[in-house]
Amino acid sequence: MPSFARSLSLGVAICFGSAAALTAPAHAWEPTHPIEIVVPAGTGGGADQMARAVQGIVTKHKLSKQSVVVINKSGGAGGEGFLDVKNSKGDAHKLIITLSNLFTTPLATGIPFNWKDLTPVAMMALDEFILWVNADEPYKTAKDYIAAIKAGPDGKFKMGGTGSKQEDQIITVALEKVTGKKMTYIPYKGGGTVAVQLVGNHINSSVNNPIEAVAHWRAGKLRPLCVFDSKRLDYHDKIAGNMSWNDIPTCKSQGIDVEYLMLRGFFMPPGVSKDEVAYYVDLMKKVRETPEWKKLMNDGAFNQTFMSGDQFVKWVADAEKLHEGLMKSAGFLAKK
Repeated sequence: MPSFARSLSLGVAICFGSAAALTAPAHAWEPTHPIEIVVPAGTGGGADQMARAVQGIVTKHKLSKQSVVVINKSGGAGGEGFLDVKNSKGDAHKLIITLSNLFTTPLATGIPFNWKDLTPVAMMALDEFILWVNADEPYKTAKDYIAAIKAGPDGKFKMGGTGSKQEDQIITVALEKVTGKKMTYIPYKGGGTVAVQLVGNHINSSVNNPIEAVAHWRAGKLRPLCVFDSKRLDYHDKIAGNMSWNDIPTCKSQGIDVEYLMLRGFFMPPGVSKDEVAYYVDLMKKVRETPEWKKLMNDGAFNQTFMSGDQFVKWVADAEKLHEGLMKSAGFLAKK
């Protein structure tokens, strides 16, 4: 099969390094009016939750003299948000939180946008993907669910996901290659909606990020079957009953040779200065030192890699190449 089993971690080391103290150093530049964070996805999903967590942390700990406003611009698989920030040249009061649609949306739609149209700021984390089913279903393991898909006709099992031709559908295509059966993929605007649809039994499964489904798992409504990473998640606090994130097996150990991790990072418009970028890099380092951020990382079982500068630029360039290969293999590239 194509290289769906390559993870977006791309061999980088995890950097838990000591971030800056919460006391703000003097900056060559500081914002003079409210800071806007654009979310190129719907409400309730992982990107939306992280953006609003950053907003709350900055406000609570007074990390900026200016307030933070979060605005969702999910139209065109996030293209609305990307084009807005691309066209805001030199606006140092605007950020965009990115996910894999940074790559998949322009590749799938052909919109006039590329990540190089933005200014990279920082990778805040890498997000995991988990195969989820409704807790009332009989499937106790990923092997059970995969066996049921193989035994049924094409299209019987419904997979819900965020958007079309994006990361959730890429993973669905990978699962189809493993099972040899087509699934019916149903796109929704955000991961929060996907989780609700699975709770309501309107779909048979999802590959939601941990943070998007954890509340429903904790409430006994959803069941995690496997994680799409090379190793188990290193979080041992009990989440649901006697289970922790670490108790979820890898999909590979269940015979599903699929791995995928997703970017959670910030970019700015083009044409901003180094001093303006440096302000936000420092701000994000301070955000990461707060107890609220540490709780978010734990609740969402994030891979806590942090990058900025040239290291982050190289990672994004490599990730773009990887996604182009994945999209091509899935038949999702826009026709030229």
